[in-house]
Order: sequence, then C-alpha cells, then structure tokens
Amino acid sequence: MKKLAILGSTGSIGTSTLSICESFPDRYQPIALAAGLNVDVAFAQCLRWRPQVISIATEELASQLQSQFKAAGITGVEVVHGAAGTVRVATLPEVDFVVSAIVGVAGLEATYAAVKTGKTIGLANKECLVAAGELIIAAAREHNVALLPIDSEHNAVHQCMRGGTPAEVHQIWLTASGGPFRNTPLADFEEITPAQALKHPTWVMGQRITIDSATMMNKGFEVIEACRLFSLPPEQVRVTIHPQSTVHSLVEFIDGSILAQISVTDMRLPILYALAYPERVDATTASLHFDLAALSQLDFSVPDLARFPCLRLAYEAAATGGEACIALNAADEIAVAAFLEGRIPFLGIPRTIELVLQQTSARHPSSIQEVLEADLAARACARDVIAHHFSGVLR
Repeated sequence: MKKLAILGSTGSIGTSTLSICESFPDRYQPIALAAGLNVDVAFAQCLRWRPQVISIATEELASQLQSQFKAAGITGVEVVHGAAGTVRVATLPEVDFVVSAIVGVAGLEATYAAVKTGKTIGLANKECLVAAGELIIAAAREHNVALLPIDSEHNAVHQCMRGGTPAEVHQIWLTASGGPFRNTPLADFEEITPAQALKHPTWVMGQRITIDSATMMNKGFEVIEACRLFSLPPEQVRVTIHPQSTVHSLVEFIDGSILAQISVTDMRLPILYALAYPERVDATTASLHFDLAALSQLDFSVPDLARFPCLRLAYEAAATGGEACIALNAADEIAVAAFLEGRIPFLGIPRTIELVLQQTSARHPSSIQEVLEADLAARACARDVIAHHFSGVLR
C-alpha cells in the first residue's frame, strides 16, 4: 500500500489521482492533501478519505474548514494552511509518494522539500522544473529520489526510454495539438480574442494552460522540462504538431528506431503509470484501454516558429537556463492574464515575454529563495513592460 500526499488535491490532476485511489483501494491511500481556495471540495475530500493532514490556502479558510469538520463530527484531521502547510503535507513522514500538481510556483517550496526528505515525486507541475529545475534535479540526484513525470508528453517519453539506454537516445519528439490557431492566417493573429483562444480543439483545461496551448508556450515549457528530466540539450528535444493527440510523444534512438507511446487521452493513465512504476497494473476496471480504430489517421508537421514565437523564446531560454527560464514562466503568466483581461493583444503575449527576457540576467539561482525572488522581479518587469507598451482596453 502506497501512502500518498496530493499537492493540488482539488484540481484536475488531484481529482484524477483520487479517482485512481478509488479504482485501486488496495494499492493507494491518500493520507495528506493540499487544497487551494475551494474549501467545499476540500471538505468533501476529507469526508471521503479522512487524511491525516489537509492544507488550505489561508488561515481564514482553515478556520472555516475546521468549523465544517466540527459540525460533521469529523475528528483526527490536522488542518494547516499556506506555504508552510503545503510543506507539512509534502513532508509528512508516513508519505511514500508525493503528487505535485499545484499550478504555478506556489507548489515549488513543498516539492523541493519533499525531494530533500527522500519522497518519490509524481510531477505534474510544470513550473517546478521550468523555474527551479536545476535545483530540483540536483537535489533529486543527491537524495536518490525518482522524479516521475505525470504530464502526458513526458510520461510518454519516460515509457519509451525504457526501450534503450540514455546513451542510445538520438532525440525525443514532444507532440502538440497545435491549438486552435495552427491553420489561422498570420494576418489574423492581431485580432484573436480571448474567447477564440480559449476554444481548445482537444483538451478541457484551465484558462492559462489553454492560452499557453494556443501560443504553444505550453510546449515550450515542456521542452525545458524534458531537457531537465532526461538530461538532454535543447537541440535533442524536438516538437511536432500532431492534431489527433493519440501519439503522446516519441523517442528516436541512434539506430534509427522510433518508439511511440499511444493511449487514451485520459490523465488517469500517466498518473497510474507514475504511481505503479516500475510495475504496470491491470487498468481494465479503470476503462483506460485504447481503441485502435483511433489510429486511422496520424498527421505530423513541424511547428512554424513565426506563427508560434513563444516556442522560439522557450528554446532560447532553455539554452540559457537560470533566470531566463524563471522569467519566461513569470512573464508568460502576467502576459496571459493581461490578454484575458483585454489589456494586450494576443501577439502582445510573446512581445511582453521577449522584452522581459531582454532585461533578465544570466544568473543561476543557488536556492529556492533566490528562485522566488527572481520570479517576483520578472513579474514586476512584465507589468512594467505592459504598462509602457500597451495602453487602454482593447476589446
């Protein structure tokens, strides 16, 4: 029985992880949860799972949750809050496996703390490796900790890598749907609205990640993650547009062989793979088996970097490393929010990021505190760029 801590238990990855626990109750038990602001969902999860510890975003919400526990007669669940509470959840001594799925840098300290205490990590938080990957990878090596990717693309690469040694890998291919604008004329990009950008052709996701998919910044972040997870330079991490989203990624070996990972587009599968690794478990009861009829058409194409400048910027940041990657993520988050609020145009997103990167140093932070300080500085820079280069409400 693996005892789990789930960072981001009320989000999509967290709820999918709990679904796996429902399907395999003899294998996985969630004993520590870190929720965000959704106190009602957090309460329902505690009612079902009775964890030892739950962390909620604020002290006020923690008090509210404790009142709900008292009214329902729930005892024995420790309620903590804030960043320190999330660290408490991630480092609980009884925990065997930590699912890191908090969006943004909010989960960074807890994930790093979990690595340093020797926990196996199921990593679904892009920002951890983008902003602090150099530190996290070094700590994982020092403490002999397995970092098992849950993102479908990196999970697919991890599976394909089992077909050879790292020295036998020629390059890896991360697949991308291409988002809603892969065939949109470039002349129309200036007029793209938030409503149009939020209509993803394949996945239902949160707003920021949906916009990141439309700009292909999401794939750029994945390039940086892949470089760090698999110890590869950026030139050995390629991106291919694959609209069907049935091949999740590919690994090309030095002898010319290519292994592809194909499965249903259901996040429970990569979660189960990470939780069970190095085993594979029978997922018949979870309905995760693939219908081969879906392979009737497979299209692949090279992304146009003129159409997707965010992908180019990500490759440049990956080559530089350090604060460039931190600034890439921070500036993107600020720019995407500004776009959704109608304060900058769609192409204002890469323009903002590029201007921030031009003002970013080449330093490599030596601590998580320095990473967080660089993150705050990049966000301030992005706000300044937006204030000076864009004005008024666009639509």
